[in-house]
Amino acid sequence: MSQTIKTGLLSYGTSGKIFHAPFIDTHLNFELTAVVERSVKKAHLDYPRVKSYDKVEDMIRDEKIELIIVNTPNSTHFDFALQALKHGKHVLVEKAFTCTSIEAQQLFNEAQKRKLYVLPYQNRRYDGDFLSVKNILESGVLGQVVEVHLHFDRYRNTISPKAKEKPGLGGGIQYDLGPHIIDAALALFGTPHRYTKTLGYFRPNTMVDDYAHFHLSYADGKQVFVSTSMLVADPQPGFIIHGTKGSFVKPRVNVQEEQLLEGIKLTAPEYGYEEDFTAGQLTLINEDGAKTKQMIKAERGNYLKVFDDVYHTIKFDKPYPVSKDEIIKQLEILES
Repeated sequence: MSQTIKTGLLSYGTSGKIFHAPFIDTHLNFELTAVVERSVKKAHLDYPRVKSYDKVEDMIRDEKIELIIVNTPNSTHFDFALQALKHGKHVLVEKAFTCTSIEAQQLFNEAQKRKLYVLPYQNRRYDGDFLSVKNILESGVLGQVVEVHLHFDRYRNTISPKAKEKPGLGGGIQYDLGPHIIDAALALFGTPHRYTKTLGYFRPNTMVDDYAHFHLSYADGKQVFVSTSMLVADPQPGFIIHGTKGSFVKPRVNVQEEQLLEGIKLTAPEYGYEEDFTAGQLTLINEDGAKTKQMIKAERGNYLKVFDDVYHTIKFDKPYPVSKDEIIKQLEILES
C-alpha cells in the first residue's frame, strides 16, 4: 500500500476550498485525487490534476481513493460516511459528526467491523487560542478550576440559504458552532457529571435556533458554561477560566480561517500566528494576596496537524486525539 493517502473531497464549497484542499495539497503524505462538484466545476482552476465527479456515489466507488472527506450538510454525514465505509474507504467527517449519537455509534461499529477508521474533523483543537488555554491548564498555575465560560459568537441577523438554516436534524447554531465549543470543553475538562441545554430563536423568520447555551457540571464542582449565538455585535472573550489561584482570559481569534480566505499560503511565515494585541491575560494571586498580571501570546496554530493525526492513525494505527467516547458524549449533549 502506498504511503500517500489518495483523498476524495465530497464538496468544493467554502469548507472544501478553505479547510481541506489546501492542507491535503500541502501535506506530503496526502494527494487530492478527486472532488464532487454537482453543478459548477471550479476545483481544476486551483488543482489542475484533480478529477471532478458529478455524484458522490461515483467518487465513493473510485478504487484509487483511500480516504473520503465528508464535508457536506450535516444531515448527509451519516449516509455518505456509511456508504464510504461499505466501499472500503477510511472516512474523515466534518462537524457535526452526525445528527445523533446512535448514528455515530453505528459508524464506529461499521468501521471497526471492516477494520477501517472513521475520524472526526475537530480542527479547532489546533487554533492558537485553544492551545494557549490548554497550556495554561496543564501548567497548573490556576490551581483548581472553579468556573469556565466558552464562547463562539457571531453577528448575522439575516437568514442564509444554507442547509444549516433549514429545520430538521443537524440544523441551527447548536449543530454549527456548538460542536466546536463542546469539543473544547470535553478535551480540556473531560466528561461532565450532568448537563443542560437552552436554545433561543431570535432572528426574524428564523426556522432554527440562533442561540444555544450548555451548562456542564463536573463531579469536582467545576462549572463550565458553553454558549454560541448569531446575535453578538461585540464578541466577548472566547475563553474565561477562574481557578483557586487566578484567572485566564483569552479572546477567540479566527486567524487561520481569515488568512486562508485572504489567500495566504500555509507555507507563509505569518500563517497561524495571532497579533500581539490578542494575547491572553493571566492574573494570579500569590500566598500573600499580591496580584500579578501577565500577557500570554498564543503559540502558532496550524490545522495541518489534523492531517498529521489522520495520517498516523490510518497508516500506523496511532490513537486519534479525538476519541469515540468524546464524539458520542458531544452528540448526547447536543441531543439533551
